[in-house]
Amino acid sequence: QVQLVESGGGLVQAGGSLRLSCAASGRAFSNYAMGWFRQAPGKEREFVAAISRAGGSTDYADSVKCRFTISRDNAKNTVYLQMNSLKPEDTAVYYCAASPRFRSTRSNEYVYWGQGTQVTVSS
Repeated sequence: QVQLVESGGGLVQAGGSLRLSCAASGRAFSNYAMGWFRQAPGKEREFVAAISRAGGSTDYADSVKCRFTISRDNAKNTVYLQMNSLKPEDTAVYYCAASPRFRSTRSNEYVYWGQGTQVTVSS
């Protein structure tokens, strides 16, 4: 079992920045690729970013490329999502998740999920 706890969400004005953190406990964190997903009201959960087990490979949704950066610190069992140039359409609940795959954009390939953290971007 892996327990995931997100933090760092909040209210920010358009153009601002936030850094989300996801702390993991339980089984070896470095055995899992990590991903961030988000779900806005009335919409399906969507992929945001993913990072491989050692952190050497990343992937991003087109909507966040060049604005968001995913990173991880395996010594601290934590994955981060740095979000810059935030837009109102980034408003959503953000979830981190762990996958036994090398790296994945598919939510059904993630086996552990956090409870989510709310990000609200005002215009």
